[in-house]
Amino acid sequence: MTDPLFTFPEIGPVAFSIGPLVVRWYALAYLGGLLFAFAYMKRLVRQPALWGGKPASVSVAQLDDLFVWGVLGVILGGRLGYVLFYEPMVFLHNPLQAFAIWQGGMSFHGGFLGVVLACLVFAQRKGLRLDRLLDLGGACVPVGLGLGRLANFINGELYGRVSDVPWAIVFPDGGNLARHPSQLYEAGLEGLALFVAARIATHRFGSLRYPGMTAGVFAVGYAAARIFVELFREPDAQMGYLAGPLTMGMLLSLPLGLVGIWLLIRARWVKA
Repeated sequence: MTDPLFTFPEIGPVAFSIGPLVVRWYALAYLGGLLFAFAYMKRLVRQPALWGGKPASVSVAQLDDLFVWGVLGVILGGRLGYVLFYEPMVFLHNPLQAFAIWQGGMSFHGGFLGVVLACLVFAQRKGLRLDRLLDLGGACVPVGLGLGRLANFINGELYGRVSDVPWAIVFPDGGNLARHPSQLYEAGLEGLALFVAARIATHRFGSLRYPGMTAGVFAVGYAAARIFVELFREPDAQMGYLAGPLTMGMLLSLPLGLVGIWLLIRARWVKA
C-alpha cells in the first residue's frame, strides 16, 4: 500500500473553550443545523408560489413553537436510537445511561424517528398535517446532516474501511492504515447533494404542492446515499457486519427508503 497523500488535520474535537465551558465542533454542528433548518422553513412558508399560489398550511408563529419540539426530538431520539440500535446491552444494564447525551453517541435514524414523533404530537395538538411538517423538514435537514458529518471527520470518528485510494487518510484512532474518509462522502451526499436535490424538487418541480413529496425525496435520497456510503464505512466495532456485507446502517435505511417511495407515490393522490 502506498503512503497516503493526505494527513489527518490537527484540529481536534474542541472548537473553543471559555474557562470551564468547552464547546465542541459536534455541538456547533447540531446548533448550526437546527438554526438553519427553522430559518429555512420560515423562508419556505413565506413563499405562496411554492405551495401552488396558496398560503402555506403552517404559519411562521407555529414554526417558532415547533422549534423546541424539534430540538427535543433530535437530541432524545438520536441518543435513544444510538443506544437501542448500536449498544442495546447498555440500555439493558443501565437504562438511565441512554440519556447521557454528553457522553456522545447519536443515531440519525433515532433522531429521525424522534423528530417524526415530535411532529406527530405537535400536529395533533395544533390541528396541522404531519405530511406538511415532514415536507418542511425534508427540505432543510440535509444541511444539518452535512455539518454533522463534517464534525465526525474533525473528531476522527466513523471513519471508512482500509483503502489504497489516493485520497485515503490515516485516522488517529484507526490504526496505522489509510482509510476512506467516509465522513466526507456522507457530508457530500447526505448533506450537499441531498439539499440540492430537495431544493430543485421544491423550487423547480413544485414538490411542496403535493403533500409528502418533498419528504419522500429526502427519505429516498438519504436511504440511497447512506446504503452506498456504508460500502466504504467501517462498521461500528460493537456491531460489525450483520450478515455478509449488510451493516446496521444499511438495515435501518432500507425501511426509510421504502417509506420514501410510498410517500412519493401517495403524494400524487392526496389533496393539498
